[in-house]
Amino acid sequence: MTTINPIYLDYNATTPLLPEVVDAMLPYLREHFGNPSSSHMYGRQTHDAVEKARFQVAALIGATPSEIVFTSGGTEANNLAIQGAVQLRPGKNHVVTSVIEHPATARPCQFLEQQGLPVTWLGVDETGRVKEKDVSAALDDRTFLVTLMHANNETGTLQPIAEVANAVHEAGALLHTDAAQSIGKVEVKVNELGVDFLSIAGHKLYAPKGVGALYIRYGAMVSPVLRGAGHERGIRPGTENVASIVGLGVACEIAGRTMKDESGRIKKLRDHLFALLQKDIHGIRLNGHPQERLPNTLNVQFPGVSASTLLANTPQIAASGGSACHSGSEKPSAVLLAQGVTPEAAITSVRLSLGRLTTEGDVQLAAAALTTSWRQLKG
Repeated sequence: MTTINPIYLDYNATTPLLPEVVDAMLPYLREHFGNPSSSHMYGRQTHDAVEKARFQVAALIGATPSEIVFTSGGTEANNLAIQGAVQLRPGKNHVVTSVIEHPATARPCQFLEQQGLPVTWLGVDETGRVKEKDVSAALDDRTFLVTLMHANNETGTLQPIAEVANAVHEAGALLHTDAAQSIGKVEVKVNELGVDFLSIAGHKLYAPKGVGALYIRYGAMVSPVLRGAGHERGIRPGTENVASIVGLGVACEIAGRTMKDESGRIKKLRDHLFALLQKDIHGIRLNGHPQERLPNTLNVQFPGVSASTLLANTPQIAASGGSACHSGSEKPSAVLLAQGVTPEAAITSVRLSLGRLTTEGDVQLAAAALTTSWRQLKG
């Protein structure tokens, strides 16, 4: 019996590897096994591959290769920026962040708070955006770091990073953004954003899981969080994951070439999906900013039916009730609560995130399946 896979609408949770990414990685899994730190031919082969990938990652975000440090993923990159920055900012101990951050940012900030450092947790407006005036008001002469995600993983709402950068720097602080969700979906240039640190997660970008990068602006130093040898300019010890780094580099190169057209295509599909749902489901509502949002993300309330029940009753699609990090929970999303959504409405909210493999046919089938399932559950 043939099994039909469900339509995948959870690209914000993770992405499949592109065929070109797999092809680029295979030689470094099968043949080129050398340690990049070795001076002989085997080491030079892998060293050169890592440096090529560093160039590809830097090119995508408008950085220089020397400003890219490879990590095991976005979580490590965030920890390195947040915990690494405080150790080199004598006399400063204050962090500013938001209440809607991914746990990869929130938990390091909570850890610093437990160590006695003051952390200011900024709220958001009804669209899920931090207000510039709130960032400015939170800054003082003790502030060493402001860390705000570039795009929210649940709603796709984009934060005003570039708009707050001047105020942050005038206060003598550094600015970090977790760009795991936005890289490859919208244009992200570090100089335009004005950031000192920027985190990348490979598996959100059609590269492997377990690889990422941290952009560190020239002159904005961090102290290593891990202790070991002098890999990655002594900032991130541990022998490089060469095959995955190669995959990340190729994924970034592909994103740079195709992002404009692909993002436009996906945005049309996303908006068409919402239009189909609005047509047949009375009272469906959008969560997040209507315009300042990732082109692939649709977070909506299905009135009167919990997200977990709806998704369990719709095996034709694979999606999440909020963040994949909290899937399976009937608790309302803290992100949605923060922007004023009631607990009852938050529980009904489903995140539908589209990607490179999503087709017009997928959107039509997904809308029909969700509508049918909602009607059945509403009775």
